[in-house]
Parts: sequence; C-alpha cells; structure tokens
Amino acid sequence: MDVNPAFLLSALDPHQREAATCLSGPVQIRAGAGTGKTRAITHRIAYAVHSGAVPGEHILALTFTERAAGELKSRLRALGVGNVQARTFHSAALAQLRYFWPEAVGGCVPQIRENKVTLAAQAAHRLNMPTNIDAVRDFCAEIEWAKSAMVAPEDYPRAALAARREEPAAGSHREIARLMKAYEEVKCERGVIDFEDVLLVLAGIIADRKDIAARIRSQYRYFIVDEYQDVSALQECLLRLWLGRRNDICVVGDAAQTIFSFAGAEAKFLLSFPQRYPSAAQIVLDRDYRSTPQIVALANALIGAGDGGSVRLRPVKPLGNPVGFAVYRDDAQEAEKIAAHIGRKIVEGRKPADFAILYRTNMQADLFERALAEKGIPCRINGNEKFFSRRQVREVMAALRGQAGSCADLPLTDVVEETLRLCGWRPTPPAESGESFAVWQALRGILDLARQWAQEEGNTLRGFAEDLAERAQTDNPPQPDAVTLCSLHSAKGLEWPVVFLTGMSEGLMPVSRAKTEALLAEEKRLLYVGITRAREELYLSYAQGNGQRPPRKVSRFLRDLWRHEASAATRKRRAQKAAQADFPVRHPNDTKLFAALCAWRGEVCAESGKTESAVMHDSVLRSIAVLRPRTLEELGRIRGVGMTKIARYGTDLLRIVNSDRGIRTPDAAQ
Repeated sequence: MDVNPAFLLSALDPHQREAATCLSGPVQIRAGAGTGKTRAITHRIAYAVHSGAVPGEHILALTFTERAAGELKSRLRALGVGNVQARTFHSAALAQLRYFWPEAVGGCVPQIRENKVTLAAQAAHRLNMPTNIDAVRDFCAEIEWAKSAMVAPEDYPRAALAARREEPAAGSHREIARLMKAYEEVKCERGVIDFEDVLLVLAGIIADRKDIAARIRSQYRYFIVDEYQDVSALQECLLRLWLGRRNDICVVGDAAQTIFSFAGAEAKFLLSFPQRYPSAAQIVLDRDYRSTPQIVALANALIGAGDGGSVRLRPVKPLGNPVGFAVYRDDAQEAEKIAAHIGRKIVEGRKPADFAILYRTNMQADLFERALAEKGIPCRINGNEKFFSRRQVREVMAALRGQAGSCADLPLTDVVEETLRLCGWRPTPPAESGESFAVWQALRGILDLARQWAQEEGNTLRGFAEDLAERAQTDNPPQPDAVTLCSLHSAKGLEWPVVFLTGMSEGLMPVSRAKTEALLAEEKRLLYVGITRAREELYLSYAQGNGQRPPRKVSRFLRDLWRHEASAATRKRRAQKAAQADFPVRHPNDTKLFAALCAWRGEVCAESGKTESAVMHDSVLRSIAVLRPRTLEELGRIRGVGMTKIARYGTDLLRIVNSDRGIRTPDAAQ
C-alpha cells in the first residue's frame, strides 16, 4: 500500500504529530489515559517506514500482552505497514532464544513451564514448608518478583526487606530464599525452564556472545516500548542489551497506571529516562479523547497534579452525565440494583456490550453474574473465556479457510453466515443458559466481526480467515454482545461506554492486605485505572454491610470526592449549570441567536420589572435557538411556551428568530 506520509500526520493532534515525527535518538512519551497513545505509536512507525527514514524490518515494537501486540499489528496493517515486528517481551525473547540456542548452547530449548505451581510445591515439600494452594501461590509470587527484579536467592532477604515486601504467611524471607534455591534445583532435575528464565538466559547469551549480540543488533535497530511504566529490571536489562551502544529508542508510558509492581514492574525506568538519556526528546500527551469532562475531573482529582509523574488530563469531549455515587444496604442489593440499572439502559437502546462492572477481587464477580442472569442479561467474565479452544469455533475457522478461494467473489457476510449455519448455528439463541448459550454467543461473535470487516472496502474472505487465525495466536477473540465483568487489573488497556466501579469501601479499595505506603499508592493508581476506563458514564458504589459490624466506610481515596445524594433543587441547579456550559460546545451555530434572545429578555425584564425566569427560562430560549420556529404554531410546540407567553411575546420571538435567518417576520394574524 502506497501511503503519503503527510496524510498520516494530518490525523494527529500537535503533540501526537511531534511524537510521530521525532524519529531519531531517545524519545520519552508520557501519555495519559485516553490520550491516543496507540494512535501516536502506530502513526510514528508508519511515518518512519513510509517516509523512508527507517526500514520496517529493523523496527521492534514491544508491549506487555499478546492482545496489545495483536492490536498494534492490526493497526499497522491498516496503515500499510506489514513488515514490523510487534511482540511482547517474552515472545520476542523466546523467538531469539529458540533461534540461537542450538548455536550458543546446543540441542533444543528446554520445555517451558508456564505455571510454577507444581515446581514450587515440590520445592516446598522438600523443605517441609506448607504445600496448600494459597501458600504455594504466595511462594510463586515471590519467586516471580525476585527473578523479575534480578535478585538471586541469597540476596532475597535483604532485597525483600528493602522493597518492604510483606513476608508471606507460610514462610519468612529467609525461608523463601531457601525455597527459591530448592525451586531452581527442581527445575534442573526436570530439565525445564520458566518464563523468567527465557529472558534471563537470552540476556546471558547476548552478554557472553558478542557475535550473536551483533547479529541481533543488526536486525533490530529501532525500538518502541509501550506501557514502559510496567517494565521490570529484567526486561530493562534485556532491552539495553538489545540496544547496545545505540540510543534509537522510544518509550511510552504513564506512571499513574503502574499497577503491576507485585510482579516486578517499576515506574522508575520511565521517570528516570531523561536522566539516563540527557538528549532525549520529552513529549506529553494530555488531551483525553476517551472520557467526558466529569470523568476526567474525578480522575485528575484522585491522582493529584503531577503526583508520582502522572499526566494531568485535559478533556476534549463535550460535557456528559455527572458521575454517579451510590451506597447500598449490602452486597446483594448492590448487585441487584446495578443489574436493574443496566436492564433499564438496554431497554432504552444501549447494547449489553456497552457495560462493564469492575471490582477489586475476583470473588466479587459471582453476585453480579447471578443478578444479571436473573434479569436475562448476557454477561462474560473477562479472561475466563477459552474462545479459540471451542471445537465449534475451530470448525468454523477451518471451513472459512477452505472456502477462501472458491467463495472469494461472494459477499463476505453471506459466506460467513452460511458457514455458521452449516456448522449448526442458528440466528435465534438457545433458551437455556450455560454452555449452549456460550457456544452460540461465540459463533455470533464471528458473524459480528465479519459484518465489521464487510464495511471496509477491499476486505476479503481470505483476509478475514487470516485475521481470525492471528487473533487465535494472540488470544484476541471477538467480543460478544454481553456485559463485561472484570477485575481492575484485567481492565487495564480496555474501555467501555458505561462503567460501574463496585465495592468502593475500605477493605476492598484499598484491599485489606495493602499496609505499606507503596502498596497503598498502587491501590490508588488501580482505582485511577478503573475510573479512566469509562467513556461516557461512570458509577461508583459500595455496600455498607454484609452481615458484619461495624458497617463499611467509603474508600479513603474517595472520602473527599464522594458526592452524597443531593436535593432535587441542587440536582436541578447542577443540570442547569451543565446545560449552560455545554450549549456552546454542542450548538456553536446557535449561540448568537441565543444571545439575542437573552438580550431581548433583559429588555423585557427592565420594562416590566419581572425576573428572567418569569419572562422565559434559559432552557426555553436555548430550545428556541436550536429549533428556530417559523410560526406561532411551531413556537407553541416548544416545551415551556404556553398560550399566555405566545400572546405576550410570540411576535417578538419570531421576529428575533427570523431576523437571524434574514427573513421578514409576517404579521401575527397571518
């Protein structure tokens, strides 16, 4: 695809354009939530390639999830760039390790254990330490943190103390250090490695083998790292080894969204970037295109100006609904009321997929799932689906691949729908819930995705089949039309029109185990991430009781921000104030006429001694300015304009409206 580089820049705001055109040397982009960082990254890569500044095969774009990597690839393809590697750190490292292992070590790469539980349990058993599932999970968390922080077993007690890590209930820091040694021994005996070893071993190979390091550096010369606030010391070490002596690196992140420190993430690498690279260009993306001003205001108030290197967001969207706050009797009532609220919105025209219910701990999901099911509202728990593991989905994908040649000239949607029918799918969902409905929903997701594809000119059946295959590789399934239930950690990188933040009470936000200053700061950032997932509407709530005494209290982070139920008069004043501020934004072509109507009302008030509201309220004048009635009959249809006001002011009002149009007003009798 031939793309004009100047055209790429035309789609960006000034700060995004600066990020896209700063192509050489170190670049730090601090991008707040909703500020279009993915757009800036992809357009930066596309501009570099299409302008001829950087060959695509020499670029490595790094991110932290397969879904995010898949999103980058998809957007880059749409911009005419298909030869750039967009990978997670682990994916890029594993590909290089598999390629160079036979040369550097010999043989094949050992089996990689994705789950440490079995190995950690065996190590704990050897040391007569607890082997119940909760204890072993705690052990695994400490092992992952230590390896990500590049802390050796013998250094763990000192490093854990310095990092103020709490000792797990099942073992002291010294006992964990012994466990870490035993864990490494078990791995060696089994001939396996874990995820962190992939990065550690590759880093060792690059450091020891200058010839291999030179070949890697000749392949990848330009690096872009997304979500840089989430890098660990181990990932930063590997990144520097990839770079060598070069400094062509662009890092993008937001310190206010550092929520994975328990896994070794450290925002210090983002914040100290200008000190490590004094010549670095520093760019800030702060224009929030995602959320309404009310949501942005709450997020800014929560995180504080410049708190921990955060970006203060500037809203771009027009005013929306006020943020909602609610307190419920107990957890069951919170779930029931939120489900009822969603049900009403769906009746009014919203889709189930427009909604997300976010919570701090996964155990909170069950009540919401049941409450939604009782009202017949479909829902999905984010991360629970095994979309591409379903037999029916694999059958449809295989059938579509088989038809890519023979049905290439037929309408894409028709081919997909007929294929689904041949595989047993029907447009009407099954009456029962459970697995049957989940399968129906998954296949419907393929059809919905096909309909989206069909809207883009040039998209083919072969391309659609390839897109499904790539989604399977990156675990990026089509999203069904269902309410999303999601933990705050899993919500990172996602967004919805309407978000419910639930359980906003002490003990859940912050979670009770957050005792240290660092952990409390992370909980606050986690709440910030939750708030900034909402595009149009945001509702915060908590339950006062759950059979416990004393009653729960609102989260300390929200104590000064929580809006208690206002009186009807206060709500009315707020609505009037919001409408007044929003009018010039939504109706820029009608502000002049509204001003003329207000000036007329001022003259009437001066002559009659009446108040403005007694003559005609602002909301009525705004309606007249927007609707621009041509006759007394049309004027009378506007709410707030009765027969009395038509008799008194009708002719004057029509004269003002028509003079704005440049039309002579007819006599009232006509």
